[in-house]
Amino acid sequence: MAVAEKVNSRLSLVLDDGNDLMTGKALYKTKSFNNVKPEATSDQLYVIATAVAGLQERPLYNVERQDEYDITQE
Repeated sequence: MAVAEKVNSRLSLVLDDGNDLMTGKALYKTKSFNNVKPEATSDQLYVIATAVAGLQERPLYNVERQDEYDITQE
C-alpha cells in the first residue's frame, strides 16, 4: 500500500492587477512564499496572507496553497 507524506508547502497570494487594455480581461500578479511549514492550518495561512496583502499595492484576489508529497511503498 502506498503512503503519501506532506514534505513541503507554498503559499501564494494572487493580486488583482487591473484589466488588459486591449482585451479587457482581468490581469493577476502572484506573490509566492516557499518553505511554509507543512503542518500549518488553512486558517493560519489565511491570517498571514491577509496581513501580508495589506502591505501590497494591489488588492488581494485569492489565496492559494500548493502542497508537495513524497509517495512511498509501505
